[in-house]
Amino acid sequence: MMKEPVEEPLIKAASSAEEELVRVRTAFVWRVSTEILKQLLEALVTDGVLNELEKDSILEGNPVRADKARCFIDTVRKKGDKASRIMIRHLQIKDQSLFSQLHLYSDPSAQQGKVTFFL
Repeated sequence: MMKEPVEEPLIKAASSAEEELVRVRTAFVWRVSTEILKQLLEALVTDGVLNELEKDSILEGNPVRADKARCFIDTVRKKGDKASRIMIRHLQIKDQSLFSQLHLYSDPSAQQGKVTFFL
């Protein structure tokens, strides 16, 4: 007996922070300034998301700003949803304009590394 096809919901459930970073990656790389990138790196080192070696590797291993940004967002995304949420929250604080241009959302619990997951 064949199952009836199930219609996909028109409204998609909230995407994960990792998915959000994938969605905004190109625009982030294009728009983020070197200064904001450095501030984000420092904030994520302070929060324990990145270590000093990772920060230095991103900054020194990529001579072009866009390459730094690309390496940064990929590194954070690979660390998972919690790290991605923390990065998004810091972006909201450090550059509200870019945050808005990227149409991101932020979970307020991502402050100070505290993340609440809603199921």
